[in-house]
Amino acid sequence: MEFLNTVREAANPAVWSLGVQLARQGRVVPMSADTDERVLQVIVPGNTKPYTIHLWPDDPDWSCDCVATLRPCQHIAAATIASEQAGKEAGTATKSRAASVAYRFTRTDRGLHLDRVVCASGTETVFEGALGGHHNGPELLSFRDPDLDAERSVARRFGQVIARERMPRLLKALSECKDVTLDGEPIPAAAEPVVPHGWVEDHGTGFRLRIVRDPAIEEVFSNGVVRCKDGLHAISAGGLSREQRGVLSRGVEFTVDEVGQLVAEVIPSLKQKIPVDIRTKRLPKVDASPPRLVLETKRKGETLLIKPSVVYGDPPLARVTQGEIEVLGGVVPIRNERAEQRLIHKLGSKLRMAIGVETRLRGMAAVRFVDRLDKLPIDLLGNAHKHFRRVEAIEPEIEIDGDRLEVSMGGAVPDDVIHAWMQGDELVSLPDGGWAPLPTDWLDEHGHRLADLLSATDENGKVARYALFDLARLCEALDHPPPPGLQGIRALIEGFDGIPDADLPAGFTGELRSYQAQGVAWLNFLREAGMGGVLADDMGLGKTIQALAAIRGRTLVVAPRSVLHNWESESHRFRPDLKVHIYHGPQRKLDPDADVTITTYALMRGDSKKMTEVQWDMVIMDEAQAIKNPESQVSQAAFGLRADFRITLTGTPVENRLDELWSQLHFVNPGLLGGRRDFDERYSQAITRGDTGSAAHLRERIRPFILRRLKREVAPELPPRTDLVLRCNLSEPERAVYDTVRMATQLKMVAEVGKTNVMVALEALLRLRQAACHSALVPGQTADTSAKIILLMDTLESVVAEGHKALVFSQWTSLLDKVEPHLKAAGHPFIRLDGSTRDRQGVVEAFQSDDGPPVMLISLKAGGTGLNLTAADHVFLLDPWWNPAVEDQAADRTHRIGQDKPVLVYRLVAEDTVEERILKLQDKKRAIADAALGSADQAVGITREDLLALLAD
Repeated sequence: MEFLNTVREAANPAVWSLGVQLARQGRVVPMSADTDERVLQVIVPGNTKPYTIHLWPDDPDWSCDCVATLRPCQHIAAATIASEQAGKEAGTATKSRAASVAYRFTRTDRGLHLDRVVCASGTETVFEGALGGHHNGPELLSFRDPDLDAERSVARRFGQVIARERMPRLLKALSECKDVTLDGEPIPAAAEPVVPHGWVEDHGTGFRLRIVRDPAIEEVFSNGVVRCKDGLHAISAGGLSREQRGVLSRGVEFTVDEVGQLVAEVIPSLKQKIPVDIRTKRLPKVDASPPRLVLETKRKGETLLIKPSVVYGDPPLARVTQGEIEVLGGVVPIRNERAEQRLIHKLGSKLRMAIGVETRLRGMAAVRFVDRLDKLPIDLLGNAHKHFRRVEAIEPEIEIDGDRLEVSMGGAVPDDVIHAWMQGDELVSLPDGGWAPLPTDWLDEHGHRLADLLSATDENGKVARYALFDLARLCEALDHPPPPGLQGIRALIEGFDGIPDADLPAGFTGELRSYQAQGVAWLNFLREAGMGGVLADDMGLGKTIQALAAIRGRTLVVAPRSVLHNWESESHRFRPDLKVHIYHGPQRKLDPDADVTITTYALMRGDSKKMTEVQWDMVIMDEAQAIKNPESQVSQAAFGLRADFRITLTGTPVENRLDELWSQLHFVNPGLLGGRRDFDERYSQAITRGDTGSAAHLRERIRPFILRRLKREVAPELPPRTDLVLRCNLSEPERAVYDTVRMATQLKMVAEVGKTNVMVALEALLRLRQAACHSALVPGQTADTSAKIILLMDTLESVVAEGHKALVFSQWTSLLDKVEPHLKAAGHPFIRLDGSTRDRQGVVEAFQSDDGPPVMLISLKAGGTGLNLTAADHVFLLDPWWNPAVEDQAADRTHRIGQDKPVLVYRLVAEDTVEERILKLQDKKRAIADAALGSADQAVGITREDLLALLAD
């Protein structure tokens, strides 16, 4: 009663009521019961199969195999009620009307015939149809999974002699059924088939191995069934093939010389398949020594090869190979498989190895392994492990003679020492054998500078000119006199204060600001020192005029197509003494007499052969973020140019990753930062992990070659720029579209779990950003306006009314198309610039004029660089981009030299959308640039995980 009350209190009242009905209808069938567990079935009207319930009254606990999520279910309730009632009335309770299934075998000449019957109220009826389907049995029919297995094993073909191939599965199913008879007599069905027995017996002076029928068989039936004392069994070959059975039936003879194979291999192998009876006492006595564990070692370069094995005897008499004995001599060992398993377990637990499997250990892993071998009682074959023993620690020796460097590392290769230290290893391999401990403390202090110098030193030990700074710092750290070649360029280390003023070219017209004059002096100083540089002044500070003032000799300028003519006009304005040639168009030809040749990145890449044939005096890369990907064809073409002096101009030297900085510095000073892989290991990964020392070291190395001034530092007269975030709430229809896109995105990303399909993530992010801006941008959706456009128009209304001019940026021209009708309806004149605009300069001049329209619509790609739009003092960014440098480039079209009004930059953001996460990602991207160029202590790398984080729920 206590268990009944527990179930009743836990059950839903409606569920309990259904359970009461089932119990009253007699639909509960007891299957088994003991003191701990009761098993019952509940037959539900219309259901194809009874539900099986397990009750544990002492716990109390219960289970049911139905799919209902609510527990206890109605079936558990019915079973509990019936079980409790049966216990109370001691067998006098209302009995279930359920019938049961039974099986009747009959002997025939063709084998055993089988009928399936239904037993109910003391009568039997041949059962026709399918369990759980249409049949001739009663509605209340109790059956279990073994009954279903039996039905499936014969494909419901009862009432006939069962085919031989179906008997094993049938008898296995019937072994769990209680009511099985043969010609009316109860008989168990056995799950295990009978197999032949092997006999080993004397045969002359040798032995014979043959197979015989299982002696327990009492009767054989034609369809592959036998009757033994314990019931019916299927006949099995025991894993022996037909050929093997045929040979063994006739018998296989073994001579005295072959007894080792018989004892050590044949008999153990056969015992794994069938019983083997040894009916002879003449099998030879063999060696009784226990098995041993041995390791065979070989060396291949810096890799140690180890192959473990278990052998018998010393020297080995036999070897265990893939679980079998391989006899090596005339004596047969007595096999001790338990001892073998202990050795195998020891090998796995102590050394994580497997018998017969070769293990390859490289470098430090091999050394640590050899260290452990001395502590383990394992026999070794071979001497290869001796090459991986520890030797004395390395003592570094450095000799500096002028600009030449010689490094000795106690017999180790210096580059190997540096690589091992950077990998975090403790030891390094010596060419003559052995592994030496690294001078870790010395390397922690001087390793980075030594690595820089080794990568910049030629085969004669001469240090490249750009690496003299690193050599000077190493000299200072080692109390060594600085290299003499450093005196002339020391100003580049000491804050540029000692750089002499530069005389401007005679043909230069114009006036330079003080910081611009300093920039020209820096460029000229680099040229005289034989080095290149990156002029990374903030956008709008006049990098073009500084570069023009530094031009000498035949110069190539590579720039985005959008600013070709700006370079041409600026050249005519400030350097009228130069002959300028635009290398562009289908009839383009290089003019050998031109002082300045201006071309695009696309043409530099496409005509790289022509460009590399010329030995340029100077090459200028404008908007040099175009070569930020060092693997791109554009970057490779830039690297291949021949020039005496190289500079890059960019307001954003780092947009996403530090690789972009490597690419620019590799162009201006090849080799300065080593190879890409080395740079990634030493700087990119370390800085991403927050290694402040790596960030500081990188800034120290690149400081002489990068000049970066910010507007607030050098142009105090420039009016302030204010960045604001304008937030809007999506309307209900917009929110419905956005949530639909978000849910579809999540389903698609779940389907991509474990994959690295970044394109899928980018597409998903694109759709979310579009839905946040305007529903009509989403394929299949329509809308007249959006919350973001309404916010834009409300803000523009006051901006235009107060006489201001505004730039409206979007990366999608389709979104600009949605803005145009609202500007027309509001009566605001506007002008537009995007990729389809042919007369860009005419559009700019029209907007810049005093009577020009107050609003310009601009695509982010077409108008993000190379434009001077100081007539505007309000900038609207309709769709936040995760790269803040791109947005800053757009905003600086108006916040630049020449602007006399405060500039307001608005980022329009839809609340509770992916756009809010994009703002957080912008902060992370700013940190990566600060780590390399500013004073930040760490940077956060931009990875695939950042992209996926934007899509998180």
